[in-house]
Formats: sequence, structure tokens, C-alpha cells
Amino acid sequence: MKRGTWGAILFEGDEAAYAARTRDANFIAASETFERRLADAQAFGRACNGLADRHPELSARSGLTTGQRAGGWAIAGVLIISLLLAPATISLVAVLFFGGYFSIVILMRMCATIAAWAAPPPKPMPRLDDRFLPVLTILVALYREPPDVIAALIKALTALDYPADRLDVKFILEADDDATIEAVRRQSPPANFELIPAPAGEPRTKPKALNLGLDRARGEIVAVFDAEDRPSPTQPREAVAAFQGGPRNLAVVQAPLAIHNGGSSWIARQFEMEYAILFKVWLPFLARLGFPLPLGGTSNYFRRDRLQRAGGWDAWNVTEDADLGMRLARFGGRAAMIASPTWEEAPVQLHHWMTQRTRWMKGHLQTWLVLMRDPVAAAGEMGLVSLASVQFTLGGILLTSIMHGPIVLWLLLGLFTPWVSLAGWHAVLFGAGYGGVIAAALATRKAFPALALASLPLYWPLLSIAMLRAFWEIRTRPHYWAKTPHGEDARKRRKKR
Repeated sequence: MKRGTWGAILFEGDEAAYAARTRDANFIAASETFERRLADAQAFGRACNGLADRHPELSARSGLTTGQRAGGWAIAGVLIISLLLAPATISLVAVLFFGGYFSIVILMRMCATIAAWAAPPPKPMPRLDDRFLPVLTILVALYREPPDVIAALIKALTALDYPADRLDVKFILEADDDATIEAVRRQSPPANFELIPAPAGEPRTKPKALNLGLDRARGEIVAVFDAEDRPSPTQPREAVAAFQGGPRNLAVVQAPLAIHNGGSSWIARQFEMEYAILFKVWLPFLARLGFPLPLGGTSNYFRRDRLQRAGGWDAWNVTEDADLGMRLARFGGRAAMIASPTWEEAPVQLHHWMTQRTRWMKGHLQTWLVLMRDPVAAAGEMGLVSLASVQFTLGGILLTSIMHGPIVLWLLLGLFTPWVSLAGWHAVLFGAGYGGVIAAALATRKAFPALALASLPLYWPLLSIAMLRAFWEIRTRPHYWAKTPHGEDARKRRKKR
């Protein structure tokens, strides 16, 4: 017998047994490798198409249904024929419709403003004992992030007032994004941080990455943050306390988002005002009424079982947050707001704002179209009143964005040219809308510069441009995710030093 290997020596001549054992060991190793790769491939499939396969009627993957296409063409045809036959009548009906619709939207927002003024300051929640804190999974999708943003993110997450042994942080990175992967590795994150590579493949969206993280989540509660976020250290405990003190069907808790760089540019200031009204006035009002929330894309906390029951995130919707807020309501879940904020960075340059807002408008349109594929079913699931509220919340975002530009142009023509005659109620309605926004901005209890308030009407037509771009993109590249650069403001300040 040749004793050329240690294995042969250990088997003392039984080379057949050694060879069999080696084959078994190789087979087991190969099987384990295959099972691991199979699990990864299945997880990627679920991340991309889990919702679309299980509930295709709730996913934006398939786009417009045949009925929606036929209905759209039918409405367009009727409008064209009616305009040709009775233009004056159609114009009057259109003015009355939009006037009535915007009057309801303005009234709802005024009610929200009054509620915000009347609301007492939030009471501090009692600090929960560490023994009663559940495991919390935090998901952060990262893509093309600068090293300074990564460093600040890790610092902010490690500063959270939550036991490290109950904090499960998942960074989901695109497998071909070498720069971001290297930036994260150089920071040497703590042991409770896990890096999850997302294979390159379509759709390349944030919700796909979040689904991959959800597949590996250990927590009973799952939270989502963005790379530039700086959450208040007390926020996770407040969210957990809200779940423990709320009803069992409380599916999601949204923390308010606040802008820290509003003074960087005019567009950043307008963005800051918009966010303040949304998260301090509008969403708290909807939450108190029990209506579905078009969630923010970050700083939301979910019961994992409710999130999974609703199908996770739709990888094919480019505003997965608003879509998920509607879908959770359809699955019987409620939403609530808490007070601890997350600080975010607003786009400083107009073209970055425009790119981001185009994606938002496109995703809101996707969300509304999915909801309206079968409005009878949607009303049965979320309730008729809730579905009606969505037409003035999510639908209001879309319709006002479409109409802002034309309305401002029409008013200017009426004021400065003889071509358009304005009725008194037109000016009253516009003034009520404008005044309502200023009142809502003041209700946030944040001091905004007078120039920012005065220049609001210049901001609104930009929404119409973004909406037109969204209509074009939903036709040409509906699932394209336009990346918003992070850390731009900090780098700009460093250059000035």
C-alpha cells in the first residue's frame, strides 16, 4: 500500500474506505454550496417578483390593464368629440369639476392645519425597559454612496438608544457597486451589521433591495432608513412603544422627516417647507382619522408579520413607500405617527430635485393606477371612506401637480393680458389655496423666511414639469429608478472653506 497521503495513513490501508469518505465529504460540501446558492437565487427571485407573482393585481410590474387602456382611450375620445360639438359646455364642466375638487382638497388641508394648531405638544413616552424590547431589524439600501455618507450613517445608527444585541442592521448593496462596498468595509461596522449583496439585475430598485433584506430579517419590527438619514437616537424606542400601546392591527409607524439644509438654496428651502407641512400637519391628520398614509420612503417601522402578509415591497414601483401604505390598508393594517424626527438632506440643485420629483410623480401614478385597477375590490378591502380619502390625498398630489403650472399661467394671463377674463371666485379659490399653504407652514411652528413663503407660486409650476416628465417616463421606462445623490450639501460646504 502506498502511504503518500495522510488520509491513507489514517485509514491504515483501507484506501477504498478513504476514497468513499472523501467522495461523501465532497458530495456534502457540494450539496451545501448548492443549497446556499439555491437559497440566494430563490431570495433574489422573491425580492424581484414575490408580490408580482403572488398578487399580480397589486404590482406595478404589468402596467396598465386592458380595461384601463380601453377606458382611457374611451374617455379621451368622448372628451375630444364633446369639445368639438360643445366646447363652451365642456369648458364650463371642466372649470366646475376642478373648482369643486380643489375646494375639497383645500378644505381638507385647512382642517389638517386647524388640527395641527390645536394639537398639544407630544408627551414624552416612558422609557421601555431593555428586557421588553423586541429585536429590531434596520434595512438600508445603499447604491453609489460616498465614503463620508457611509461613515456618518454608521455613526448615526450606532448612536441609536437601543441594545446592540437586539439591533439587527442590514446593509443591502448592489454586487457590482465596488466603491460603496469598499467604503462600507473600510468603516469596519459592528458585529450586528450584516452586508447583503444584491445581484445585478432588473429591476434595479430600492424595493428589490429591501425585499432581500426582509428575507434575512431577524426582528419582530422592521425599520427602513436611507443612506443620508440621521434619526433621533430615541426614535426606535418610541416606535416600539407605539406598537406596544397601539392596536394589534397597527402595521406601520412613520417618524417625521425634517430637512437640515434648507438654507442651502431656494429649491432646498421650498423642499424643507413641503416636508414640514407633510410630516407635521398632513400625515398626522390622516393618521388620526385612520386613513391610509402615503408613507415616506424612510423612517417607517413595520410589524414584520403584517409586512410579509401584505407581500413586502413592490420591486416594480418606484415609490414603494406610497404603494405600501395603500397596500397595508388593503390588508387591514393601520398607520400611526410618532414625534422623534429623522434629519434628511434636501436636493440643493434644481436638476437633482427635478430628477427625484419625476420619479416620485411616476411612482405615485403607478400606485394610483394599481389601486384603481379594481376600485370595487379596493373599497371592499380598505373601506369606501378610505378609498375616497385616497382620491384627495394621493389623487390630490397627482392632479394638483398636473394643474399647478396651467393655473398659474392662466392667472398671469388673466391679470396682465386681455385674452383671459377671471371671475371673482377664481381669485378667491387661488387665494384660499395659497393662504392655506402659508397657514399650514406656520402650523409646523417652524420659522420660514418671508421670501420663501412669498415665492411659493414659483415652486408649484415646477411640479407640473416633473409631472409631464413622469408621464413620459411611465411610457418609456416605467421601472427606471433615478438615483438621488447624497452628501452633496456637505461637499459643497467643504469646498467653500
